[in-house]
Order: sequence, then structure tokens, then C-alpha cells
Amino acid sequence: MGPHPAVAAIRLAVRRVLHDLLTEHHLLAEDDRPPAVPAPAPHAAGAPAPRTPPSAPSAEVSDASPLVLVACSGGADSVALASALAFEAPKLGVRAGGVTVDHGLQPGSGTRAAEVAARLAALGLDPVDAVTVTVGRDGGPEAAARDARYAALDAAAERHGAAAVLLGHTRDDQAETVLLGLARGSGIRSLSGMAPVSGAGGRYRRPFLHLDRQTARTACLAQHLPVWDDPHNADPAYTRSRLRHEGLPALEKALGKGVVEALARTAQLSRDDADALDAWAAQAERSVRDPAGLLECAKLYALPPAVRRRVLRRAAIDAGAPAGSLFARHIEEVDRLITGWRGQGAINLPGRVVAQRQGGRLVIRQS
Repeated sequence: MGPHPAVAAIRLAVRRVLHDLLTEHHLLAEDDRPPAVPAPAPHAAGAPAPRTPPSAPSAEVSDASPLVLVACSGGADSVALASALAFEAPKLGVRAGGVTVDHGLQPGSGTRAAEVAARLAALGLDPVDAVTVTVGRDGGPEAAARDARYAALDAAAERHGAAAVLLGHTRDDQAETVLLGLARGSGIRSLSGMAPVSGAGGRYRRPFLHLDRQTARTACLAQHLPVWDDPHNADPAYTRSRLRHEGLPALEKALGKGVVEALARTAQLSRDDADALDAWAAQAERSVRDPAGLLECAKLYALPPAVRRRVLRRAAIDAGAPAGSLFARHIEEVDRLITGWRGQGAINLPGRVVAQRQGGRLVIRQS
């Protein structure tokens, strides 16, 4: 008898991501090699030379094997992910390790982090890190904790030379992210939710975006894996918690089942559209600058609004505006310097960046 269907589903999701990583690792290794000069092999006259089959990745794990880390909080999603990685990685010749981050926001958090690290080691993961971070206040408690967590994961990946860090975000998390983006009115990029691959060099991978939260929890139960339910996830003081326990259930009650799946599908469609528009904007930006590199207002005006606003956003970020603090309302104000010019003054943007129209040119710079 095979594994429980939930266990099989999480293992398959992780296996696919590991196959992608091995393919990338193999291609990078090939790029680093000098071109091989094939030696002539003897063969019968008139017969084609024998073909050498492509080499498959070895299942032997060595120090030269790529290392994949799993970020584990001790919750059901990340514990299921850790167990699947521990099972699949050795079969594919991949080293597997884990990282747990102690945010220090609850009593006993250090003890729990040590327990999670011990469980990761018991699964056979190595190396395993338990990292303590200091959470700031910028952007609110949820954003500050997220920033501290990703900084710790980045540092762990750099320290160990990891090829990737796996994250346990599920389809339910994706639906929540889409709704939060919709509430902010931040545009199609926010509606695209979390990408399956993100971070510098594609460091972060999310194998479970097509699986629901219950599948991960069921997989843990089937394997008798202990999990920890973070009380912050049920605390109505946090926006995501209210959305999870009040907002989404209300939507499902009003609209019927399938809301989560529909929102996750919306995320993928929005991501495809946003990627295409970003590529268009990158090309268009070169065509709307004068020889001195300044943006020409007349040429900007001729662009479709979705493309023009992307060009303006890119220009503001290049000038020093923090991407996370640059909202749709900021870009709309700058856009009015192009489409609704009435002699208005400069627009102040985050990061001490100023946008103003001068002699038919749009100047965006730090003040």
C-alpha cells in the first residue's frame, strides 16, 4: 500500500521543485565547463556513430550536491514541507537542511524554536539552524516580522551556500494574499499574489501553492508529526487572521465553495498579465527618454496608461523610492503631471524622491 493521498500529494509537489532545481543546477554546471571536444569513436563504415545517452543526476549525496533548505515554523504547512523534503531529497541526490526563525514575540518562543530545530534534525535534515531575530516596527507588526524573517532566511542561505529555500505557503495563503492586495487597491501586481519562484536568483520556492492548507495538516496527521498552531494566526488584532477566520468564510457563505480556488486562479492569471506588462514597460522606457536620459512627457502621454504607470514606477524606484512604500496613489499623482498638466508643483514621493515637470521633461530625483 502506498502513502496516504495527502502525503503523496506533498511529496509530489516537492519532487517537482527538486527536479527543477536539479535541472537548473545541471545547466549552470554545464555553463561553467569548457566546451568538450568529442573524440572520434570507431564504428562500422557507413553506420552512424553511436549516441551517448544524456547523463541523469546521480542519487548519491555528497558535499558537492546542491543544498536545499526548508523554512519551518513548526506549523502544519512547514512541517509537512520539511517531511516531504527529507523524504525526497536523498532519492534525488540533494542535500536537505532546515531553518527555523524565532521572532521573539511570544513567551517561550526560544524553547519552541529549539524544539522545531530538534524535530528537523530528527527528520534527517542537516544543517539545521535556529535563528533569533529582532522585529522592528516599520510597516506594522506583520510586515516587520516578515522582513526580519526573510532577512534571516537570506543570511542562512548565504551562510550555507543553499541553492534554494522552500516555503510552505498554500493555496489558502495565496487566496488571502490576493484579497489583501485587492483591499489595498494596489493594482494587478498585488492581485498576482505570491510567485512560485521569487527572491534573488530564484532563491525562494513555494511547492504548495496549488495545495490547500488541509492537505498539509492531513499529511502531518497521517505521519504522526507534531505541529504547533501559532496563536497569532487566530488573533483578530492581525489583518490576515481576521481575513482567514472571518473574511474568507463570509465570502464562501455568500458565494459558495470554490472561492479559494478562484482567487488562486486569479493570482496566476494576474501574474501572467503583470509579467507581460512589465516586459512591455521595460522596452517602452528606452523609447521615451531623450539623449540625456530624461523622460519626455509627450512620448509618455502616448503610451497606454498601464504601461506608462509602470515606466513611472520604475523611474521612481531607480531614483531611490522604496518599492514597498510606493503605492498606487503616488504613481497616480505623478501620472497627472503627464495627463493632467495644469502647472502643478512637484510631487513628493517616499524616500525623499521628488517628481516634477520641467520644459516638457519629467524629472524624478532625490531632493
